[in-house]
Order: sequence, then C-alpha cells, then structure tokens
Amino acid sequence: MGKAVAAWQGKWALVTGASAGIGKALAQELAAGGTNLVLTARRRERLEDLARKLSTTRKIKAEVFVADLADPAGPEKILAFTQDKNIRIELLINNAGFGAYGEFSTSNRARQLEMVQVNCAAVVNLTRLFLPAMIKHRSGDILIVASTASFQAVPYITVYAATKAFDLSFAEGLAEELRPHGIRVCGLCPGSTESEFLVVANQSQLPASNRSRETAEKVAKTGLEALAAGKSYVVSGTGNYLGAQAQRLVPRRVVTSIAAKMFRPPAKS
Repeated sequence: MGKAVAAWQGKWALVTGASAGIGKALAQELAAGGTNLVLTARRRERLEDLARKLSTTRKIKAEVFVADLADPAGPEKILAFTQDKNIRIELLINNAGFGAYGEFSTSNRARQLEMVQVNCAAVVNLTRLFLPAMIKHRSGDILIVASTASFQAVPYITVYAATKAFDLSFAEGLAEELRPHGIRVCGLCPGSTESEFLVVANQSQLPASNRSRETAEKVAKTGLEALAAGKSYVVSGTGNYLGAQAQRLVPRRVVTSIAAKMFRPPAKS
C-alpha cells in the first residue's frame, strides 16, 4: 500500500470499470488504505466477488452497482444509487473505457460510437453529476484514466486515441478550473498494461502492443500518488514518459507515420 491512499481513508470512492484490469487494481489499492468503495461495471459476478473480498480482508464498506456506460442514462443511474444509499463520493475514478483495433473504414460503426460514449461522454456526465457536491464541501478528487495514446494520433486505433486525447485535455483543464475549490484532478496515462484491454480491442496479437507491459497494480499506484500530490497528469513508466515527451520534438506527421507502421494490421494471406 502506498502512503498516498491514506488521503482517502474512511471516505467513499466510486470506481468505474472496476471488474478487471486497472479499475480492479485501483479498487484494491484504495481498499488497502481504508477507502470505502462503490464499484461499478457491467459484470455483476466479478464486482460482487471483488466487493466481498475487499470488505472482508480490508474491513471496508463496498457497494456494487451494475451499469453499462454505453447507455447514456448510466451515469444518472449511478448517481441515484449513491444518493439512495446516502453515500457522498469524495473520490471519483473515471476508469471505464475500451478500444477497437483495425481500419476505421471497415470497422463496426456502432462500436466506434459506443467507444466515444463510454470513453468521453460518460466521463463528462459522471464528472458533472458528482462535482457540485465536491464544490459545496470544498473536498473531492477526480482521477481520469487517459493513455499514452493521448499525446498523438495513432492510426488503426484512431478513434480510441482521439477519445483519450479528449480525456487528458479534459482532466488538465478541470485541474486548473477546480484548484481554487480545493479539488484535485489528474489524468493518468498508462502505456501497454497487463489487462484484458488488448483482448477486448482485438489487439493482443499486434507486436507493437506486446512490448514490455506494466502491471495494473503499478499503474494504479502511480495514478493515485500523482493525484494525491496535486499533479494534473502523470505518465506511468519512465520509458512511456520519455516517449510522450520526445514526440514534441518531432513533426506530428512523422510521429503519426511511424505509429502507422507499428500498428498497421498484418497483410491477409
């Protein structure tokens, strides 16, 4: 357990996409520091299993609410759940998100639009819904999970990279806007991470995605420590950080061209 999570001891955190990967790791790290949790995702069995384990081993309170953030009404349902339980969320973690790999012109149009809904619209909606109470009490924190893809266009995961650029810009803007209210906001930018993400995105067999991956636990700790320290964004991993910064020294077209070569789908035989 990192020292940073002590900042939320005894408080309530809402973690979206908590059933696996970085979301699950964030929930585990927070529970180790004594944070009570509202866990939300689509898979009830996984959420209930996680809530049961954390509440038993960490002696915290854990509530489960099954929600699909592809549904535009999902955020309002989550808010209503917390209000019915008389729970004040002091840490909002917008983690839920997914990607899709392949040529945009032949991709599933509904799936691409659903990605924008989950990765962008739901993040904006949840933040807007829970923010007024934080401002009222001058107490609250928001972690938005972006990506190293936030820093450049990435062909063949074009929509995903664009949604994550949105998330990072949204986080950095809010961080300055809300600082006078005593509210911290941080955009967490992981690189390739050991999780189900690549499988869901149909990207697990791509060589560019199988280079050294960080653990979800490492990424979770990095994000929470940066949020507690008042940083507006953080890139997880030294190599990822240097890569993100180096892109600023190279023409954008060159960076995108290199990314296209790395991510281009294998030729069909």
